[in-house]
Parts: sequence; C-alpha cells; structure tokens
Amino acid sequence: MKEAIRIAVLDDHQLFREGLVRLLATEPGFVVVGHFSTIDEALAAMTRETLDVILLDYDLGTEVANNFLACVSVLKPTPRILMVTAGMTEQARREAFALGALEVVLKHRGPRDLIDAIHRAAKAKATPEHKSLVQARPLRAEEEHGIARPLTTRQFKALRGILDGLANKEIAEKMNISVSSVKAIVQELFSKAGVHTRSQLVRVTFEKHSGDWIGKND
Repeated sequence: MKEAIRIAVLDDHQLFREGLVRLLATEPGFVVVGHFSTIDEALAAMTRETLDVILLDYDLGTEVANNFLACVSVLKPTPRILMVTAGMTEQARREAFALGALEVVLKHRGPRDLIDAIHRAAKAKATPEHKSLVQARPLRAEEEHGIARPLTTRQFKALRGILDGLANKEIAEKMNISVSSVKAIVQELFSKAGVHTRSQLVRVTFEKHSGDWIGKND
C-alpha cells in the first residue's frame, strides 16, 4: 500500500490555514501532521515529526519565508517545500528557489492546482540538478506579467487606501475585513506591480497605471 504524504502548513493567516487543513484532510493519501503560524513553531515540530511536504506562505507577518527555508535546508532528510502565497516579487521568488523551494502556487488558484503540486513535490528528488530545473521553469504569464492584470475589487479598494495614506488597520476597518486579509491583498498588489514597498507601489501606480488601476475603477 502506498504511504500517505505527510504535510505541514506554515501560514500566519488563521482562517486560510485552517481552511486549507480541512481541504487537505479530505484528499486520499494526504496526512496533515500539523499547522503553524510562526517559524519557531514549525521548526520545533520538525524535530519531532518526519514531513514530506511543507506548504509555506511567503509573508508570515513579522517574518518572511526565506528565513524558514534557510533553516530547513540543513535538515536531513529535507522536506519538499511549496510556496503557497498571495504573491511574491520576482526577487523573492528567485531567492526562495535558491534556498530549495520547488514551486510557487498562488492562493487564488483552484484546489486541484495545489493538490497536483503537492503530488509533484512528494515525487521530486531534492538534488542540485532538480533545483536547477525548477529554478529555470518558465513562469506562468500571470506570474511573470502580473502588472498587466486588472485589479480585483478588493485590490482596488486596498490600493485606494494606500494612496490615501491609510495604515493596514485603517484599511481593514474601512473594508470591514481583517488586518491579515489586508496584508495578503497588499502582497498581491506588490506582486502585480513588481515592487517591495508601499512607496514603490504608489510610484508605479501613478507612473504606469493611472489609467487602468485608478481611472477605470473610479
């Protein structure tokens, strides 16, 4: 009988994390060993459990996933890492691949895409050759040219809040959503704009998207 794929989830967004765990629990051949909100929690659990695949968000609140990847890369055997995130800049993506991440799955994609990616990761060989092939994988058009895609309604509202100088908490109150949700949306905007900071996002918005991201959504 084929052994189950042992999975852990590291994501600081509680609602998303728990929803993902429930989804994975319904998939035959998957066993969710644990789910965590911080790097320290995940690393502590990995000293007790053997894992096949870790689903890792990039933005972990006060931490970023690459800090975790640097720690995991020295473990033997090394779990396979899938980035499951709202968005990443190209630089962050390349750093994650260099540290051993196998693939990036965007959170807005369907469950089947993630399930298929988990199966691919579980079968992957963690060799330098494999990492090089993954690193060289052509990006999907939506990943490479994210700035060409129009904004969703939530992204537009969050962007207007940023342009108005509002903090995440103020944007959350205005949109009637959680601060964690705002953080995820901001990361999506960073990914679409190809930037790392709010000030860069504002500049790119006015320089390149005054007609589509602002004008057409008014």
